[in-house]
Amino acid sequence: MAQIPFRQNFRKPSRQASMDPHNELNPHMDHYIGIDVGTGSARACIIDASGDIKALATENIGLWQPETGFYEQSTTDIWRCICNCVQRALSQHNIDPTTVRGIGFDATCSLAVFAHDTDEPMTVTGPDFKNDGNDRNVILWLDHRPVEETEKINATGHNLLRYVGGKMSIEMEIPKVLWLKNNMAPEMFDRCKFYDLADALTHMATGNETRSFCSTVCKQGFVPVGVDGSVKGWQEDFYEAIGLGDLTKDNFIRMGGVDGVNGKYMSAGELVGTLSEKAGSQLGLPAGIAVGSGVIDAYAGWVGTVGAKVHLGAGELDSHMPKNDMSQAFSRLAAVAGTSTCHLAMSKDPVFVDGVWGPYRDVLLPGFWMAEGGQSATGELLKHVLETHPAYNETMSMAESFNTSIYDYLNSHLEELKEKTQAPTISYLGRHFFFYGDLWGNRSPIADSSMTGSVIGLSNDRSMDGLAIYYYATMEFIAMQTRQIIETMNEAGHSITSIFMSGSQCQNKILMELMATTCSMPVLIPRYVHAAVVHGAAMLGAKAASADKEGKTEDLWSIMDRMSKPGKITRPGQNESEHKLLDIKYKVFLEQCKTQQIYREKVNEAVEGWKE
Repeated sequence: MAQIPFRQNFRKPSRQASMDPHNELNPHMDHYIGIDVGTGSARACIIDASGDIKALATENIGLWQPETGFYEQSTTDIWRCICNCVQRALSQHNIDPTTVRGIGFDATCSLAVFAHDTDEPMTVTGPDFKNDGNDRNVILWLDHRPVEETEKINATGHNLLRYVGGKMSIEMEIPKVLWLKNNMAPEMFDRCKFYDLADALTHMATGNETRSFCSTVCKQGFVPVGVDGSVKGWQEDFYEAIGLGDLTKDNFIRMGGVDGVNGKYMSAGELVGTLSEKAGSQLGLPAGIAVGSGVIDAYAGWVGTVGAKVHLGAGELDSHMPKNDMSQAFSRLAAVAGTSTCHLAMSKDPVFVDGVWGPYRDVLLPGFWMAEGGQSATGELLKHVLETHPAYNETMSMAESFNTSIYDYLNSHLEELKEKTQAPTISYLGRHFFFYGDLWGNRSPIADSSMTGSVIGLSNDRSMDGLAIYYYATMEFIAMQTRQIIETMNEAGHSITSIFMSGSQCQNKILMELMATTCSMPVLIPRYVHAAVVHGAAMLGAKAASADKEGKTEDLWSIMDRMSKPGKITRPGQNESEHKLLDIKYKVFLEQCKTQQIYREKVNEAVEGWKE
């Protein structure tokens, strides 16, 4: 965990101290709150005007799984956790609530459902959809219930599917809305209005019905006005074709309406409204605080990382632009890593990439485009490989005896193996072990959920040494697939020359070095490794607070440039032999990726008609 310099012993400030603009007890110091709602927990982060984190608080949120593949949450429970986090962050770090100027939200791309007549949560739990008292009105992003609905949507071949990588994912929200339509009683479905979770939170904070471009464009099939002839944003013919024509009534009011007619849509951090009296009393804050338009959690990770102050070389910057110019963001890939990894890149013009979601216009900065790639499992893959190996319990016991994590212990073990065998590099240890790790399917760039894993070089080694090599090969796979995604994006028109990481994987020195060397580009690690996402959300609060009387706010990149903190840089290794080894292993990686598809196709042809 990154160490954040919180002050432990508080004293009443002297007159001299209160005049110090850097003193965190100064009642005149402005603060901004970021709220991050992840899959398992809610977090609150309070930053000062310079972007330094002054307080962090976390609380676990409820998760219900009524059936296999069904995952549900409750906005009532989530809001309660948010309120607890904010109150605890304020009180434990002695921050005056009246110094809070803005609030920003990010959340998972989950579907939240409310009644349009009462604004109460509408339960999403079938088959009777009766509220059990928990207000389970959120279908989580990882819920895979709408299989048939997703297939129906993609069978339309509608043009808007171009903007979601060619196919709408089962994780997106329109398939889930269609599932509710197909399973709810008509009179109950007719009462529903729909939000992405981040938009639901700004609604609960302000009472406003404003929607974010980030949520609607990335996860709900909204095509911004003017893109491909889009007139309303929402595509009426698409909704009619998939069986959701009733949502087109009254200019899509139940989805948020039409911008400038009966709805309002905003880019990241733009002023949605101000904190209501009710929400303020629940959060322990005064009413009237600026609330910024929310974003999906990974996009807050982009905000919290790519503006970091770093010393990049001439070949890693656009030489035609100043070092702090926003165009430098076009060369920076944000890799938001956790259980899975999300890859985000910005471009001035739309870039279509097979297997990569987007391009999405206006979602972070007006007029600019975002692309979203990803790896279905990275942290989860490492965990799975370790836990299923025969030497796991022995290794875990050794790690605990040294009071360290199993990852740090295995990294040390790899270093010892290198010395013991006189190997020139750790990568040399795994030179004849080839692991392909799409155990959870492939999100980018193949976009095939049926992809699986494969191993070449498997032996009968059940030892800790064998586990260490398997663990190294898994890290190598993660790095190789990152290279594949970057090369695919660059071949399509992006210009990525650096990787800005966030998440716990940043602490893995071997993985970061492997990533940099495999991809032949520097990897940047933010100061707030574990808080990059919620730090980005707080910057959205700062943007909202900058609004003038007309509602115009400071440019988001300007805020990022000012508030982002210096990070560490890991540069590619200089060993030419290692580059040669990793390059040939990358070719094998690509062959493993391709031959798996060929083998499956050949077998499918051979067994076609067998079961009929």
